[in-house]
Amino acid sequence: MMNMDRVNYGVLESVDARTKLAGSNRMEILLFSLGTQEIFGINVFKVREVSRTPFITKAPNMPVGVEGLISLRGNVIPVLALARVMGISEPGDPLGESMMVTEYSKRTLGFLVHEVDRIIRVEWDKVRAPDNVTSGSHHFITAITELGDGKLVSILDVETILASTFGEAVVGQIHPLEGCSDVNVFFVDDSAVARKKIAETLDKLGVRHKHALNGLEAWTRLEGMATHAQQRGMSLRDEVSLILVDAEMPEMDGYVLTRNIKADARFEGIPVVMHSSLSSEANRAMGKSVGVDAYVAKFDADVLAETLRPLLMRANRD
Repeated sequence: MMNMDRVNYGVLESVDARTKLAGSNRMEILLFSLGTQEIFGINVFKVREVSRTPFITKAPNMPVGVEGLISLRGNVIPVLALARVMGISEPGDPLGESMMVTEYSKRTLGFLVHEVDRIIRVEWDKVRAPDNVTSGSHHFITAITELGDGKLVSILDVETILASTFGEAVVGQIHPLEGCSDVNVFFVDDSAVARKKIAETLDKLGVRHKHALNGLEAWTRLEGMATHAQQRGMSLRDEVSLILVDAEMPEMDGYVLTRNIKADARFEGIPVVMHSSLSSEANRAMGKSVGVDAYVAKFDADVLAETLRPLLMRANRD
């Protein structure tokens, strides 16, 4: 097991240094194991700290995999045994010697893991969707990357873990946009759970939408749409009113995608909104540095809708 102080230093080192990763198509992931031969990873930006597993207070009526509660600097947070949530542990297996305190989608959670390894920096173009993974934990994996020694790392889909444990976020009543039937949203997200909820929100707003599964696919399709509009002598804004991007995606992340869009004159006047489970101010700063027009943390359908509403109404007037 890696020295905890060393891990914590890596997780909590200068945020300014990490914000420089924006637009570089790279990210840093914390490697850990769950008692199997498989290596797992999570984006360092989602990890607040790492410690040895503390005393956990049992609580009644907890969802499967939630082992109880802990008090962390005055806040009570639930603690999940990741191996149990992902269905890869046997009854009686130890919960895990280490705990990662994570913060994403406006939730703070403790993740129990077998052991924490180290932090590595990876290129997003070396990260791919887990199409051919046969592990029982496939449902909870958003991407795969490869270490220098050829070993594979499975990167967690935290949105799916959250939805599987506590239930999917409910998209409540959202008032449709008035007189905006001609607006079109193009969105991209590598999480199936996130795509479903975004589509529900856009449907309730009453706007048309298309989507892509990762940043590279999105950029390829957007470039094609721009070229097609140019050839026909039309404005691309007739086909795309707003682009909604995730931050973390295989092959090309949302920061590089946004930078590409903002650097291409054909997309002038089309707002880009970043929608991310990375909800800290540091990530807002990263989005701003590549030119996003708005940043909204996952997942609150009302907040997403109200962020998009004025931008779409303005696009409809234009």
